[in-house]
Amino acid sequence: MDINDIKEYQVVEKREIKDLNSFGYILKHKKSGARIAILKNDDENKVFYVGFRTPPNDDTGLPHILEHSVLCGSEKFPAKDPFVELVKGSLNTFLNAMTYPDKTIYPIASCNDKDYQNLMHVYMDAVFHPNIYKKEEIFKQEGWHYDLESEDAKLKINGVVYNEMKGAFSSPEGVLGRLVLKSLFPDTSYARESGGEPSKIPELTYDKFIEFHKTYYHPSNSYIYLYGDIDIAEKLKWLDKEYLGKYDTISINSEIKCQKPFEKIVEVKEKYSITESEPLEDNTFLAYNMVVGTSLDVELYLAFQILEYALLSAPGAPLKQALLDAKIGKDIMGSYDNGTLQPIFSIVAKNSNTGLKDKFIQIILDTLSDIVKKGLDGKALKAGINYNEFRYREADFGNYPKGLMYGLQMLDSWLYDDKKPFIHIEALKTFEFLKSQIGTGYYENLIRDYLINNKHASIVIVEPERGLTAKNDKILSDKLKKYKDGLSKEEIQKLIEDTKALEVYQETPSTKEELEAIPMLKREDMKKEASPIYNEIKTIHGIEVVHHNLFTNGIGYLELLFDAGKVSNELIPYMGILKSVLGYIDTKNYSYGDLYNEININTGGITNVINIFPDLKSKGEFKVKFHIRSKALYEKVDYSFKMMKEILLNSKLEDEKRLYEIIAQLKSRLQMTLNSSGHSVSVMRGCSYFSPVSYYSDLMGGIEFFRVIEKIESDFDNQKTNLINKLKELMHIIFRPENLMISYTANDTGFEYLEREIESFKSCLYTNDYVEGKFVPELSKKNEGFKSSSKVQYVARCGNFRSKNFEYTGALKMLKVILSYDYLWNNVRVKGGAYGCMSNFAITGDSYLVSYRDPNLKKTNEIYNGTANYLRSFQADERDMTKFIIGTISDMDVPQTPMGKGIRSLSAYLSNLTYEQMQKERNQILNATVEDIQALGDIVDAVLEDNAICVIGNENKLEKEKDLFKHLENLYRN
Repeated sequence: MDINDIKEYQVVEKREIKDLNSFGYILKHKKSGARIAILKNDDENKVFYVGFRTPPNDDTGLPHILEHSVLCGSEKFPAKDPFVELVKGSLNTFLNAMTYPDKTIYPIASCNDKDYQNLMHVYMDAVFHPNIYKKEEIFKQEGWHYDLESEDAKLKINGVVYNEMKGAFSSPEGVLGRLVLKSLFPDTSYARESGGEPSKIPELTYDKFIEFHKTYYHPSNSYIYLYGDIDIAEKLKWLDKEYLGKYDTISINSEIKCQKPFEKIVEVKEKYSITESEPLEDNTFLAYNMVVGTSLDVELYLAFQILEYALLSAPGAPLKQALLDAKIGKDIMGSYDNGTLQPIFSIVAKNSNTGLKDKFIQIILDTLSDIVKKGLDGKALKAGINYNEFRYREADFGNYPKGLMYGLQMLDSWLYDDKKPFIHIEALKTFEFLKSQIGTGYYENLIRDYLINNKHASIVIVEPERGLTAKNDKILSDKLKKYKDGLSKEEIQKLIEDTKALEVYQETPSTKEELEAIPMLKREDMKKEASPIYNEIKTIHGIEVVHHNLFTNGIGYLELLFDAGKVSNELIPYMGILKSVLGYIDTKNYSYGDLYNEININTGGITNVINIFPDLKSKGEFKVKFHIRSKALYEKVDYSFKMMKEILLNSKLEDEKRLYEIIAQLKSRLQMTLNSSGHSVSVMRGCSYFSPVSYYSDLMGGIEFFRVIEKIESDFDNQKTNLINKLKELMHIIFRPENLMISYTANDTGFEYLEREIESFKSCLYTNDYVEGKFVPELSKKNEGFKSSSKVQYVARCGNFRSKNFEYTGALKMLKVILSYDYLWNNVRVKGGAYGCMSNFAITGDSYLVSYRDPNLKKTNEIYNGTANYLRSFQADERDMTKFIIGTISDMDVPQTPMGKGIRSLSAYLSNLTYEQMQKERNQILNATVEDIQALGDIVDAVLEDNAICVIGNENKLEKEKDLFKHLENLYRN
């Protein structure tokens, strides 16, 4: 059926989108007014989303709480948590929901036609017919509620979003980002916090919550997107029949308004919390932020991405360097956010001081004025354009389907103008335009107009305050006590009853009928075969080469892997530093800025990675490889080798000034990781008590590595000679011909380009004598608590089952799904209020349970202790078992890019993981029984038996529950 023949829709636009090899349609549903965009192509990874404009009216986080809540059951799918049921039992390649400052989006993706339809159905029913109208408990659980267990107990506030945002607002970056929007758009909805400010969330009432859904969750305010190899007519007919056709068009005032330009630059100041041991000096954030036109300007939208690269993000970029040289901050960051109606260009100095504010602004203006006068470096612009164009053409977004990323990018214009949904996903003409403007004064004029002479700007200062978290906790505690003291006995009893009623609701499982209403696939819908491995082992000029023979659209993915097995414990942290130095420091023939630009003009970039590959043929053995990765068009592979030689042979490691800049930036970025990914860091540290692999990882990139960086940064003058000597020593230990192997992902044509380069590259490597070192793991159970100013915890419990002679089985992969979305989900997240909970049981035996942004500590650890008993009494019918099996296979079968397939294949080769083992694991999953899961109770007991716990979290909470730890210390020492 031709799309024009579907009478329920008006075709607004249809045309070929050559850049994406797609055909695009824009439709309007005649009866309901719903907007629909379609990108039709041959991509099997099909994407759908339904979204709404949701401008917040206040700081209570209403859009965010509603995003969580509509996925907690609906009219046709009344189970309490259809989202979790889908995660457990669908072949989705993406399933989530996202709240932005001005929109809320519900996206799904799947390669399976039936699964795609099922996911669409559940999501459409969730947003238009949610159970929130029938069950106020959903609002309380996901948003906020008073928690009072008895008359004598303290009154508390709990809720999933409430705790999530306590975590988000614990980081200074979170506070800064919020203030930037508020400062630049005081008269618009952007001034309000769509995610929810923790102190304001409890002001949200159930009635306001319901009213918001009634107002904005209507097809007339919706944006529906379909992508991939789909039957368009069938999907459109279904959408009309099941949902859209049941609504009439109404007028909804959800317009995102523009902020009128300022007459003068505004200044905003706010505090963020640090612990008593952290310094006040050199701990302030300074940000200069400017509004840049609107996101409907096609050229500006991309041009400022290029300018952000050329001015700030590239190593040696002039504005960044000027601020570093003036010692304004130890880390200078730039950002360009074009996901709002009025994009924001920000310049941020981290580890600065309030007294430097005027100098900060003056250096920015003087440097930019000088650039306008003399002209911006053409090579930097060319590199920035090539870098962004390469990424656009490659369309590799990691675990995110490219169809989803296109759909989200479309909203950068579609949300604000119904007639312009495609303007940003068709970028090749814009890139050509931007190339043609180099040297014409175009970029200099943009700098002058939007960055120098622009009064629609703000200066935001975020200063540290010791003990602010404890101070705010006391204010809240006093407020809650006062509130409770003012209640009558009847009102207190009502709060206790409400608390118990919510617990009963949370503990009452969905009925069999409710669960069975959720559509799901059958076992026969799943692939029986494991994904193939692409390894062709060759030897060229004495070098082992692993060729992953795949179609890559003319791009060669090159990895030079150097064995680092002869590096001693003392040098391992310095290897982590070396990874951050190579390619970012001057060489004999290039300044580091020129080097970076030259690389990005000619290739898709050169990066350094260090990976550890456990040897599955032996117990406890592993390989460490220092990777130098490059991606380039086949005919540019020789250039990649040329620049890799330059980096390895000619880097000026004795450049003390530059080394300090890198160390200071490393410390800054590690602090951000510790704040935002405390769960990953605590797992690594907890496993390091018993696992040589994790001990190594912690030395090279975890808390132990951070301690080394802290020491070098705070005492650089005394540490620099030692640092330089160790970096030079590592170069001679690692980058040797006998340590080299090569991995290359390309077709046969691409491989011919590689072969020409190997001999000359091998001949240039180090061959001099060196002192061989040895890694010796120093394992002991430390059970540490790392105190921070965070309002929440990351609670990791770790152990190893293979050390107790248990063997790995594919059922353990299922256990990750069962725990993360059943036992842990219900107890740690739903009842406990943590934002997230995860688990993993690796083939090496290293295993963990961990929580994310968790208000609890001891309570969560007690839940972990109950895991084995839960498994021993585990029951599931055939439908439930099938669901868990499908969810597990879904995690394993996420579509991969050619680069991803090459990396997976290489990992299997280096780990001695055979295809037969992969297939055995898959068979064990596909044929798993209830008894197989019950038997895992002994394995989990073996993991918990190690009683290895590591927590990053609130300093007062850790002190209060210090009996859990052998050792407590501050996360940040200086």
